[in-house]
Amino acid sequence: QVQLVESGGDLVQPGGSLRLSCVASVSISSFSSMGWYRQAPGKQRELVASITSDSTGGGVTYFADSVKGRFTIARDSAKNTVSLQMNRLKPEDTAVYYCRALRNYVAYWGQGTQVTVSS
Repeated sequence: QVQLVESGGDLVQPGGSLRLSCVASVSISSFSSMGWYRQAPGKQRELVASITSDSTGGGVTYFADSVKGRFTIARDSAKNTVSLQMNRLKPEDTAVYYCRALRNYVAYWGQGTQVTVSS
């Protein structure tokens, strides 16, 4: 059974940084891609960043325009972890952040972690 557990969400001031982690219960090499989504109150869930596996693109990354140049995504196969480094955070980055993994066209989701950017 695949489980994804996110951590790292917190309250941070504008301009600050946070690092989110997503630990999988299985080898992340089994996923064709992994990504981070977010959902703000009253808004639809949106893709923030994603990264492909070594076997399906060799770590190709994607970032939403709103986070380009501020966020990075990385994969650590030894720890079965995908992380999202978020820098220069803005109030509009406030949302619940979810980890998603895709394997054989089936998507798996974590429970989410709250990120609040406020002074």
